[in-house]
Amino acid sequence: MNRKAVFAMAFAAAAFIAPQWAAAKAGPANVDAARIAASRKDGANWLSHGRTYAEQRYSPLAKINDHNVSRLGLAWYADLDNDRGLEATPIVVDGVLYATLAWSRVFAADAATGKKLWEFDPGVEKSKGRHACCDVVNRGVAVWKGKVYVGTIDGRLIALDASSGKQIWSAQTTDNTQAYTITGAPRVVNGKVIIGNGGAELGVRGYFSAYDANSGKMAWRFYVVPGDPSKPQESPELEKALKTWNGEWWKYGGGGTAWNAMAYDPQLNLLYVGTGNGSPWNRQIRSPEGGDNLYLSSIVAVNADTGRMVWHYQTTPGDSWDFTATQDIILADMEINGKKRKVLMQAPKNGFFYVLDRQTGELLSAEKFGKVTWAERVDLKTGRPVETPGARYEKDPSVQWPGPFGAHNWQPMSFSPKTGLAYIPYHELPFVYSNGAKDFHYRPGAWNLGSGEENFTAFPREVASGALVAWDPVKQKAAWTAPYAFHWNGGTMATGGNLVFQGTADGRFVAYSADAGKKLWEFGAQTGVMAGPVTYSVGGKQYVAVMAGWGGAAGLIGGEATLAPGVRNISRLLVFALDGKEALPPIPVKKVVYTRIPQPVQASPESIAHGSRIFHTTCAMCHGVGAVSGGIIPDLRFSSDATRNAFEEIVLKGALHARGMASFGDVVTSADLADVKAYIMDKEYADYMKSKEQHDKQSAQR
Repeated sequence: MNRKAVFAMAFAAAAFIAPQWAAAKAGPANVDAARIAASRKDGANWLSHGRTYAEQRYSPLAKINDHNVSRLGLAWYADLDNDRGLEATPIVVDGVLYATLAWSRVFAADAATGKKLWEFDPGVEKSKGRHACCDVVNRGVAVWKGKVYVGTIDGRLIALDASSGKQIWSAQTTDNTQAYTITGAPRVVNGKVIIGNGGAELGVRGYFSAYDANSGKMAWRFYVVPGDPSKPQESPELEKALKTWNGEWWKYGGGGTAWNAMAYDPQLNLLYVGTGNGSPWNRQIRSPEGGDNLYLSSIVAVNADTGRMVWHYQTTPGDSWDFTATQDIILADMEINGKKRKVLMQAPKNGFFYVLDRQTGELLSAEKFGKVTWAERVDLKTGRPVETPGARYEKDPSVQWPGPFGAHNWQPMSFSPKTGLAYIPYHELPFVYSNGAKDFHYRPGAWNLGSGEENFTAFPREVASGALVAWDPVKQKAAWTAPYAFHWNGGTMATGGNLVFQGTADGRFVAYSADAGKKLWEFGAQTGVMAGPVTYSVGGKQYVAVMAGWGGAAGLIGGEATLAPGVRNISRLLVFALDGKEALPPIPVKKVVYTRIPQPVQASPESIAHGSRIFHTTCAMCHGVGAVSGGIIPDLRFSSDATRNAFEEIVLKGALHARGMASFGDVVTSADLADVKAYIMDKEYADYMKSKEQHDKQSAQR
């Protein structure tokens, strides 16, 4: 019997003992290293973020396969009390599913029926959303020996009792007076919970830490970039890195936040972590005389017990483009040039697919997996990119592919040992970089890029697209590609049934044959699907599950390219099985109605231009490029007169901080805000007139 599970996340404790839990002698969330290792061959559960320590996101389950996937249907779904992006990978243990929502909330449900078991709300102060560069999302939990671990947007690492969802311990992993956030999923290695953080755009110094899984006591911490050079550095690795920096970077944070990618090799006892971009983005500001700026945009391999570095490889030396290496790290064993190698694979933002020897860090191959113009190639002898002239935009603005969205972002990549292919959620869109070093003024707690972000005033539909790229890491080329009309498509999962699953920006959930890329099945999800899917079995029945809910960086930054797919956030957990018979209800009609006819703005061109600059360096990250919202945050072009009259109370005094709109009075003045208001009203009028002209033209053609 298929059961439709619809539950409102009211965040009241629910006392319920699931049948699966009662049957489990060791209790719920009974996960340890041996069990994670054994799950490589047993696909019944999804025990870790990438399913196993190798993070391949491959399941051997094959009851759902390329011959019968056409019978796949919705088994159950859960409507979620959530209006921001959903990026979590669910964890499934012995018939219980654990996942997260926006604002770092956690829930558990029966994986076969959808019955809610418990909920947990960490009570994050909503004004902290100001420091979340790319939505107040969370990518999931970790489980270990009866506990569930979650990182919160305000920098806490919390351990919950897997039976009840009640808090056992909490550790503040960041200085909450600074612009740190946590959106990534923890990992548990050797009884230690590993967690990183984000916030490089807003001026922080990146690091990742290990905490004792039982007590919450910190075991070690690895700082990614050096601190103040007048003071002793925390490790010999940082003393070495210090030689690759100059200027006064530490005053701007330096960056290098480790906010997503991790993998672990138990035999080598090496933890692999991907690090992020510089703070500010523009190296001309943070390190004016150049330098590689270690360990930005790097893969670092550390001893899992001590946190001491064993080797590193930097994908983008001296990063000036926001080319993080925080994208998925996948481990595999394969034959390359006639020799069996233990490899590490990554497709970071910069557009090159890297294959490294994971024991030594030796570069084995690096080829473009999409459109890349900032570098011609990677020199295999030096391991360094051969940059194109002018790519660093020191003198003149430079249009480069990819841009800050990356050729691949956080959306999970997967790898199938059956096909030997990696499945990459590829984005293709450029950015116009320009050197803002001359006019740069550091603003603590605000965006500090220095790369011409104030000139990013439009995000047209025609510049963005995407694809699912099946990459052969041995042949170093694409085996097949499934193109998409839009960017910001979802994460992937491969299975033993010769299938690869992916959600799309235009509201579909799709299955392809993993070997040939033939589309075999799709489901209308009614919202953009960004998260990585999982598969598991309960009682011998295989399920496929995915968190569906549009948002994230694209949903906030907005512009015409984000509106083009025509979706909005409808937050759900969707679970499929063969011959599933459930159906989603019709999408509620939502009309945009003008409450006024916009009029020309009575303001000087200089005031409007200044307002545009302030808007695009302070407001656009949430309210959209060109004041065109992506649909997650209110579109200020359509704000009511009453709201506009209250701009000072809202923006400068934080009247709506409880709803996530923090005060910006520390970086915006009353005069600035008046010009921002003039810019928004001018943009409203221009867009209204453009729309009216198009409507009149279409009417005349009829």
